Amino acid sequence: MTRRGVEWLSAAADDPAACRATWADDPRAPYMLPTGRFFDVVSVDQRIGVEVFDQLLRRGLPFGPAVLDHKAQRVGFFLGSQSQETFVHYLTQEEGTPPACRYLSRGSVVVVPGPMPMSGDRYEWLRAPTRRPMANPLRPVALATMLVASAELLARVDRYGERYPSAEVLALSAIEEGAATDAG
Repeated sequence: MTRRGVEWLSAAADDPAACRATWADDPRAPYMLPTGRFFDVVSVDQRIGVEVFDQLLRRGLPFGPAVLDHKAQRVGFFLGSQSQETFVHYLTQEEGTPPACRYLSRGSVVVVPGPMPMSGDRYEWLRAPTRRPMANPLRPVALATMLVASAELLARVDRYGERYPSAEVLALSAIEEGAATDAG
């Protein structure tokens, strides 16, 4: 994380100086920050969150910082504050069932990793803030779209796994289909 990323995150704290002092003493230390003032956070199950993160990254869609809580198995995506209405609107416009998510805004808190977490820490940045994120009205749209698409993709993968629980079952199915095609 850059110095400007640390400044932006610590500015969101109730006591920015205490936050910066904590991180100066231990750059791995997690810190609890209020949501709703500088940013909101959408929290989802880790499996869906990691898929959403990958899809947003691979497709070059706009998104801000993202944090992973290994113990709670949750991924949090940072949005600009007051993005809830836009996010919910586009989430409900998508075909398919939106996954369960928590929208953290005013009155909530999020725990973030320190600026230099290490492998094995409970909290990890998937994408650390490098500066104050620029306002981008497409972030909630991209996140809502990829949440639903990723949930649908994972549901399809699960159905495939039920049908073909192992490579052996898949191979036998392919052999049977090939034999049926050759006989016909």
